[in-house]
Amino acid sequence: MRVDQGARVEDRLRELSGRLHGPTRLKADLLTEARHALEDAAEAYREGGLPRAEAERRAVAEFGSVAQLLPGFQAELAAGALRGLALRTLAVAVVLMAAGDLTWRGSSWSAGPRPPAGYLLLSAALNGIWGLVAGLALAGLLLGVLAARWASPGVLRAARVVGFGLTGGLAVGAVAGGALFGWSVRLWDAALTWPPMIIGAVVVSAAWFALARSARWWLLSTRGPRLARR
Repeated sequence: MRVDQGARVEDRLRELSGRLHGPTRLKADLLTEARHALEDAAEAYREGGLPRAEAERRAVAEFGSVAQLLPGFQAELAAGALRGLALRTLAVAVVLMAAGDLTWRGSSWSAGPRPPAGYLLLSAALNGIWGLVAGLALAGLLLGVLAARWASPGVLRAARVVGFGLTGGLAVGAVAGGALFGWSVRLWDAALTWPPMIIGAVVVSAAWFALARSARWWLLSTRGPRLARR
C-alpha cells in the first residue's frame, strides 16, 4: 500500500518533517499545527464510528499528500526565515550605524593625524554597505510578511531575490568590516587595549554569529521545492 493511501498521522508528520527545510522552531510550530488538524479530523471520524486506524488514514488522505503539502509548508518556512534574518539585520545595522563612531571617541589617537585616504574611503563604503543592507532588510521584512499571507509566484520570487541580495550584502559587509578593523589595529596599536573597542568587537562578533545563523536557516529554506512555478 502506498504511503499516501495508507499513512497514519505519525507517518505523515514524520515524512513532512524529513522533507521540510527551515528554522527549527518555526518548523516545529508548523508540524504542531498540522498534528492538531489531523488529530481533530481523525477524532471526528472516530466519533462517526470508524476504528482509530481507519479514522487516521481518512484524516491523512483528506489532509493531502506530501507533494501537495510541501509547497505551502516550505513557502511559510522560507517566509519566516526571511523575516527572522531581516529583523536581526535591521537591529544590527541600526546599532552599527548609530554607535560605530562611539568606539573611537576619547581615544588617544582620535586627535592625531588623519588616517590614509584609503582607510577613510573604506570606512565610508562600509557605512554605505550597511545603509543598503538595512534597505534590503526592510524589503525582506515586508516581503516575508506578504509571502506568509499571499504566497503568489511574484511575491515568492521577489522574496528570494531580496533574500539572496541581503545575504550577499551581509557577506560583503562582514569582509569590509573585518578589513577595517584589521587596518585600524595596524594604524593604532592602542586600539587593542581601548575598552570601547574591545567591547565593540565582542558585541559585533556576537551579532555576526546571530546573523550568520539566520542567513544559514534562510538559505536552507530555499532548498525546498520551487514554489513559484505554476
